[in-house]
Amino acid sequence: MRIVRVANFVSAESGGLRTALHGLGNGYVKAGHEAVLIVPGAGHSDVITDQGRVITLPGTPTAGNRRMLVRRGPVIKLLEELDPDRLEVSDRSTLRWTGTWARRRGIPTMMISHESLTARLAMLPPVLARAAVPFSDFANRRSARDYDRIVCCTRWAASEFERLQVDNLLRIPLGVDLETFCPEHHSRVLRDRYAADDQVLIVYAGRLAPEKEPERALDALELLRGSGVPAVLVVAGSGVLRERMERRASATGLPVRFLGFVHDRRDLAALLASADIALAPGPIETFCLSALESLACGTPVVASTRGGVSEVVGEGGVAATGEAFVEGVRKLLAGPEADRRAQARARAEQFGWSASVAEFLAAHHTNRIVGTRRSRRRRSVRRSGSSRPRSHPH
Repeated sequence: MRIVRVANFVSAESGGLRTALHGLGNGYVKAGHEAVLIVPGAGHSDVITDQGRVITLPGTPTAGNRRMLVRRGPVIKLLEELDPDRLEVSDRSTLRWTGTWARRRGIPTMMISHESLTARLAMLPPVLARAAVPFSDFANRRSARDYDRIVCCTRWAASEFERLQVDNLLRIPLGVDLETFCPEHHSRVLRDRYAADDQVLIVYAGRLAPEKEPERALDALELLRGSGVPAVLVVAGSGVLRERMERRASATGLPVRFLGFVHDRRDLAALLASADIALAPGPIETFCLSALESLACGTPVVASTRGGVSEVVGEGGVAATGEAFVEGVRKLLAGPEADRRAQARARAEQFGWSASVAEFLAAHHTNRIVGTRRSRRRRSVRRSGSSRPRSHPH
């Protein structure tokens, strides 16, 4: 199959979404399919990567150095040129129209819901948040109608569709790179850089954005140190809250190191594997790949009880909220280190990418089948070389 994927908000400093897109695309390619990813960027590009062909179209800048595909014309022109067998959409904003576009052309579609619209809208000011449920129900009904498959990655993420009793909803978990993220990347040298032997090294890895509530990591650190636990914190991530968090840490004397976004996945794996505890405080995470990567490195996670992250963490850590994050850290530290690390790794091993990709491909295969005449025409077009990348696809 030629699986064309379209997504917004993907940049060099994207976290979970970029990782998810790469994991799926790489799996599709390894399974013998043709994968094409269309994302927004500063300009045009068209390259072949290990996740297939990646085409960048000029996008409109948004907060946090991210971009959106707003103009339909260039996207439609490219989709018509690519002539997909399947269309997979990872966006709930400006690309919603792609479902009806594909249906008119007999192309089976899948929308992957990487965020809860209900929970996201509920974080707006109260006068707007009151409309969160009715508006999200309206939008979710439209999505379920316009796409052949709706895929959510946790029960919590699926709940806003389940209450509408839609009949095309699937729940498929994402995966983790168990080779890159593994306990063997523990580095004594790296750990010594951030913490003394008698200190507890805590890590927060994620975007520093309001919806992630990263300042809860500072709250937890302050409470831990106030109760006598010699904890230190390393923050790996960038975002609009970084300056505010740095000011707070400086003003209160909290031992926090801000690394910014860690581009090298091996460096991130070494950091996660060398920490004692990872924090995942985000209240509206539909999955949280960074928490899963911590588990894969053998580092237990204190996860928010809200959102879907606690489903992912399971017995690889503990779920807590608010000031209870401190008790979560204490609970994990109370047990033998070898046991908690082994338990974290064992939990992550339930989420390998191979199993996730297999489920996504099964969903694509069982989606509505296109006509044989149209399929023959596509194969003829492909033999003519239309799928070869160009530096400027338009």
